[in-house]
Amino acid sequence: MTFAPGVQQFWTERRLASLTTVRPDGTPHVVTVGVTVDFEQGIARVITSGTSYKARLTRTAGEAGLAAAVCQFEGRTWSTLEGRIHFCDDPASVRDAEERYARRYRQPRVNPERVVLELTVGRVLGNA
Repeated sequence: MTFAPGVQQFWTERRLASLTTVRPDGTPHVVTVGVTVDFEQGIARVITSGTSYKARLTRTAGEAGLAAAVCQFEGRTWSTLEGRIHFCDDPASVRDAEERYARRYRQPRVNPERVVLELTVGRVLGNA
């Protein structure tokens, strides 16, 4: 996956995003999240509590993952990253995601139930 320089800049600046996943009944589940993007690996990461609906929904999808998108905008500029999202709860992945989050936003509060949702980016949309 190749990210244009404008897209990289847009996903590095501090701003919130929305995460959209699909419920089993086909309806969208949309929540506000903080997102970090690893441009080399093509992975967008969201940290959350393992008890959140988005985490439980993603966990039940198993290895196949779940169709998902993260989107952010500022004025007329926007960008959406689409792909499959996967549930990760291994300590190394969670720690890495927390460190990335701290660099983009701030140090996350302590949460022993924290997990990371990893979106493998398959498509980039927008005008950023």
